[in-house]
Amino acid sequence: MRRQLLVFVAATVSLTAALLAGAQQTQPLGFFITSVGSGDGANLGGLAGADKHCQTLADAAGSRGRMWRAYLSASAADSQPAVNARDRIGSGPWHNAKGVAVAQNVADLHSDTNKLSKENSLTEKGATVNGRGDNPNTHDILTGSQLDGTLATGTGDTTCKNWTSNSDGSAMVGHHDRQGGGTNPTSWNSAHASKGCSQANLVGTGGAGLFYCFAAK
Repeated sequence: MRRQLLVFVAATVSLTAALLAGAQQTQPLGFFITSVGSGDGANLGGLAGADKHCQTLADAAGSRGRMWRAYLSASAADSQPAVNARDRIGSGPWHNAKGVAVAQNVADLHSDTNKLSKENSLTEKGATVNGRGDNPNTHDILTGSQLDGTLATGTGDTTCKNWTSNSDGSAMVGHHDRQGGGTNPTSWNSAHASKGCSQANLVGTGGAGLFYCFAAK
């Protein structure tokens, strides 16, 4: 009788673990770092081009039926108002490619309780992005944003001419691995400015022209 009870308990525990794992795996993809950039530095084709890149990568990874938006801010231009990255990405929650919830909502995303890290900030394919100490280091992620997700302001360009420049200008970047140098080295979205907008400039400060994508719906 005791043996049967132990077998029953073990089977129940195994089944529960399997169900929990299955539940986690079925969470839809809602957040990723682009596995590749535009290849043209910070020239992403503007916000529309960046959104399209997110959508293409997500679709190719099998995430269909969701609307994707790049986590990028943009300055006011051509009679259009400034755009804040935090206002583009929906309301959450957002899960990575392995089903881990990285943030429950916009407030959580921009708080100390989010789960963004090198281990959790994965590509759409579920791969880890190189960070500080890896070769090459590609932890600089384009955002153009301040810590709270609003447009980074200052005396100079912070969005590489609203994501259309591959030469002049600069972009605010975050560190997906939450370490490195800059004014806010542990910030995922506002660590420091790039030294330029070309692919070589982005690589030179520890990046590859990658950016964050969120499912807005």
